[in-house]
Amino acid sequence: MKKKLLILLLLPLLACNTPKEKTSNSAFDKLLDEYFQDALKLYRINATFIGDTRYNDTLPNFLSSEFEIREKEFFDRYKAALVGFNDDQLSPQQWMSKKILLRELDLELEGKTFHTDLMPINQMWTFQLTIGQLASGKGAQPFKTPQDYRNWLVRLKGYLDWMQSAEDKMRIGIQKGYVLPKSLIVKVLPQLEAMTQRKVTEHLFYTPIKNMPDDFSSEEQEELKAAFTLILEKDIIPAYQRLHDFMSTEYLAAGRESSGFSAFPDGDAYYDYAIRVYTTTDMNADEIHDLGLDEVLRIRGEMEKVKTQVGFEGDLNAFFEHVRSHPDLMPFNDPQEVVDNFNAIYKKIKPNVDQLFFLQPKTPFEIRRVEAFREASAAAHYNPGSLDGTRPGVFYVPIPDVNQYNIYSDEDLFLHEAIPGHHFQISLQQENQELPDFRKNLFYSAFSEGWALYTESLGKELGLYQDPYQYFGMLGAEMHRAIRLVVDTGLHAKGWTREQAIEFSLDNEAESLANITSEIERYMANPAQALSYKIGQLKIRSLRKRAEEAMGEQFDIRIFHQKVLESGAVPLSILENKINHWINNHS
Repeated sequence: MKKKLLILLLLPLLACNTPKEKTSNSAFDKLLDEYFQDALKLYRINATFIGDTRYNDTLPNFLSSEFEIREKEFFDRYKAALVGFNDDQLSPQQWMSKKILLRELDLELEGKTFHTDLMPINQMWTFQLTIGQLASGKGAQPFKTPQDYRNWLVRLKGYLDWMQSAEDKMRIGIQKGYVLPKSLIVKVLPQLEAMTQRKVTEHLFYTPIKNMPDDFSSEEQEELKAAFTLILEKDIIPAYQRLHDFMSTEYLAAGRESSGFSAFPDGDAYYDYAIRVYTTTDMNADEIHDLGLDEVLRIRGEMEKVKTQVGFEGDLNAFFEHVRSHPDLMPFNDPQEVVDNFNAIYKKIKPNVDQLFFLQPKTPFEIRRVEAFREASAAAHYNPGSLDGTRPGVFYVPIPDVNQYNIYSDEDLFLHEAIPGHHFQISLQQENQELPDFRKNLFYSAFSEGWALYTESLGKELGLYQDPYQYFGMLGAEMHRAIRLVVDTGLHAKGWTREQAIEFSLDNEAESLANITSEIERYMANPAQALSYKIGQLKIRSLRKRAEEAMGEQFDIRIFHQKVLESGAVPLSILENKINHWINNHS
């Protein structure tokens, strides 16, 4: 999940002393509706991503000081309005929404006290990548009517303002000592350079013109071709060239040698904040680091069993190299074969999904290759469908070199990114009519990524992992998330270098050096996000084990999954209280 939506991540939540059942408070419901609509008006790109087309022709510059003022006023205003409702005036569902939204607003206000805005561009997470997806014509921005095309042209003018502000912010960052590591800057440069393509008809941003619907009149086609050519030649390409020139010279020269946020004056405080955001717990960096080391040791033991099963005689690290490089695990010559393989996995699990899930989404689903401009640094990921279900959820897979594409973890990857991982959880949340609109769009990384990692362990129940190498892929993916607990905290709290983190990963997993390097640089760009997967997975696993032990033969995995998913994404403490309540009432 890569775009930054209002979908904010919250602190560990509240004891669940929910109020007694009451009739829903209509004034409170109205406030939540107003909050959601005002949020879409403020963060207009978010409206586009959920399928709301009202603001598709505008893009406020969210790096400008004017926007920051409006943003703070928005947070303060709704925080004051929420506090005006006493808990005893609210139904339990409304009470939960109040607590969630208050935490969200508090987190946003706290986040604004840090200086992450001075590093507005990185290789993995930031807006120049999002806009490229939209510009391709295959993202959330529609290109179905002539007006859709005109809307995009206006939105591009807002993007040009953002690009200039990004450079201005980075110049301030140089002065104040908030800059990217050099190793990340050099990964951004090819992304920007790709957008300086001088042949307009070959430019990514010209793609919608190549794919214009046949029902456009010849006059409309000529008008739009001319308009796209003009803005590309006059504005977009030169803006990318200026940004590339700045980042490749002045900014690269100022880039830091350190790897973690601890290099910044407020870096330790920011990392503590980021841990609370992404894990929804009060765990500290030391606790998480030690947990990661324990998990790495446990999973290595499971990997040894697979190594023995396949008859490999070397040590585990030699087996990692065997898996990384075995030609039988790199069988494809055409990128479409990779996509076809994932579709075959989808077909294989379909008959078994009903045995594990009562609750299933209606939103359609597709598998696509990552666009070429971002493929070299992208990881496999899921983009949600629209709220109304008309735009499908998409599992994106990068295939930068098909001859080096290793399939040993593809079954596991499909379960995580697609079904029953992100596609099930996010689509069910969006389709849930019992939730207020703002909660349909909430994303708690510990819950959502924890769920997706948990679903990887369902492979055998779904008919997968019959090949020991695919099962090893599952173990490898779990190991990957356990390693994250070690290296993310190592980078940002313990002074580890990029090279130390890469070496630790190479020693404990079968991923290639290129993939590991990309992953470590991902953690460098977005501290603590990588912690959420394992923390959430371990919580869901422990809750399932608790329910199985308490209920015995009465335990129904389909009901457990329904209980986990039916309220949308929530902090882990809320999930634990909910499952405990179900267990206690069932026994």
